[in-house]
Amino acid sequence: MELKLTTPRTLSNSNLQIPIPVRLHASEVYIATLLLPRPPSSFNEIREYDLYRNGSESETMSPTSQSASRDSIAKEDSSGSHDSNNETALTNNGGFWKKLGAEAGNETQRGMKSRHLMMIAIGGTIGTGIFLSAGSSIALAGPGSTLLSYCVVGLFVYTVVIALGEMSSMFPVSGAFSTFGTRFVSPALGFTLGWNYWLQWSLSIPSELTAAAVILQFWTQTLQPWHWAIIIIIPMFALQLIHVRVYGETEYWFAMIKVVMIIFFIIVGLIYDWGGVKNHPGPGLSNFQNGQAFIGGFANFAQTFVYAFYSFGGIELVAIAAGESAKPHKSVPRAIKATFFRIVLFYILAILTMGLCINHADETLLNAAFDSDVAASPITVVFVRAGFGAAVHLVNAVLLTAVLSATNSCFFASSRMLLSLARAGNAPKVFGWVNKRGVPVPALLMALLFSCLTFLTTIWGSGIVFTWLLNITGISALLVWTSIGLISLRFRAAWKAQGRDITDLPYKQPLFPLLPIGVVVLGTAMFVGQGYASVRQEPFEARNVVATYIGVALYTILYTGYTLYERFFLGKTKHFVPLAEVDLVTDAVWGPGEGPAIRARERGVGEEKLGLEKGQAEVLVETGDERMGKRALGRIWGWAKRL
Repeated sequence: MELKLTTPRTLSNSNLQIPIPVRLHASEVYIATLLLPRPPSSFNEIREYDLYRNGSESETMSPTSQSASRDSIAKEDSSGSHDSNNETALTNNGGFWKKLGAEAGNETQRGMKSRHLMMIAIGGTIGTGIFLSAGSSIALAGPGSTLLSYCVVGLFVYTVVIALGEMSSMFPVSGAFSTFGTRFVSPALGFTLGWNYWLQWSLSIPSELTAAAVILQFWTQTLQPWHWAIIIIIPMFALQLIHVRVYGETEYWFAMIKVVMIIFFIIVGLIYDWGGVKNHPGPGLSNFQNGQAFIGGFANFAQTFVYAFYSFGGIELVAIAAGESAKPHKSVPRAIKATFFRIVLFYILAILTMGLCINHADETLLNAAFDSDVAASPITVVFVRAGFGAAVHLVNAVLLTAVLSATNSCFFASSRMLLSLARAGNAPKVFGWVNKRGVPVPALLMALLFSCLTFLTTIWGSGIVFTWLLNITGISALLVWTSIGLISLRFRAAWKAQGRDITDLPYKQPLFPLLPIGVVVLGTAMFVGQGYASVRQEPFEARNVVATYIGVALYTILYTGYTLYERFFLGKTKHFVPLAEVDLVTDAVWGPGEGPAIRARERGVGEEKLGLEKGQAEVLVETGDERMGKRALGRIWGWAKRL
């Protein structure tokens, strides 16, 4: 339902209709208090509301044309007249923020709500990394080495998310760091990151499908892994074809199930470990004693990092999803804060629980370095040993939904990155096409094609295929994260060089420039450690060295190739974008200097107008969707606090 405000001011003998939603945000309540008691005093005030509700013109207009548009509107205000055609275009055009459900024949749609982005950040990509490969890491180097590597990588990726969130909240585009690399550093870096990231997610699809087949074989082994892959691919692909809103909603509930599952696992696992289960004496701290916490030396410890890379892969997906979020300048900072709790609760505590409950020599742990097939998830094993044999089927079903959720995210990220590459001219134009619902069908079909790599399990076995894909995608993720640190440094340098105020950013990363510098240094050190581990691994296998370095080889080839293309075919002499020429206007959520004013209006002025205390309006006018999301999250955090 909508309220229609008809102004007494007539334009070409017709009244101007201003739609004001009934479910209002705090800042919209303020605008409503301005408009309802009296008609708008100027056309600029009408346009200000329209652009705030629907976004800026930056997606379809160049900085020059935006400036010209502002000048023309100012003239119209001063003269008291304007063209009705222009008025209709401005008030009806969706602008940068695509209205939910609107037809956009060649644009994606901003159908994801704040709660969708929040749950994607918390649990959207939790999948095989924690449910299967963590067991392989424990078997390889012991629970102590695994826990330490997950802590180091967790701290590392959180600093990456902070740096990326600063840019994504200001410039919410589906290309995310690929677009940022092109804009803030050089086209060669954007080209390289885009294709590298697309390959990472495309290869993650068959790895997730392989893991799903492993989980399904817990019930029956009559079907081959590739049979299960076909059964899973069809509904996952169909969901992606409907609407981004469907992806957001399915991920919301998938992630909710995973969050509840992991919290329940931690509780049950700790009770079992402390001997709280009748007739099931717990191991206590025995798995961390007598030299069992760290086994295999430094080489094995270094190799556990690739499992951590794979597990944390996709934590930056919130930046990709920001390109289709309704209010990224608000939802992205919230999602970043939620990421910290995800790292601590869903990775660190889960790994600790696994290490306490299962010995590194347990035959049920995935150890694909020596075996071609796998047994079961460590989480399932813990529930069985804790006396929950009757519930093990339910537990395994939840694990399956977690893998399906990760597969869903893989399709989304792969298709959106290929779409961004095509729109930037770095991929065939056909992949830049989207249907009327804003779905990039050709890009999704390419992701579907890569999912067929799952059929390799019929040749080499699911364990070997899973480990190979894990190594390649894990190193690819590390390359992307390290590059984000470089992009962040360059972005801030351009921001300062152009005289922009730091308070104009929707979200500001703390401890700059220490955090992005730390990302670059630590990322480089971890990559060197991976190379050392692949060479020192016993028994030595050349394929492990290839799996480690194939990612950096591809990265180098892409970057060097595009640089040579620019130099000899395009005739460009400048490799890096000059700081003064970096585009800080296109795709921005607001114009230069407008950030503090808009935030002040959102947080304070509306409450003052309504006679409310500070912060009260935000609670009163929260949408039903946000309330539902916060209630659900509140219950989860309540359970977590009782641990």
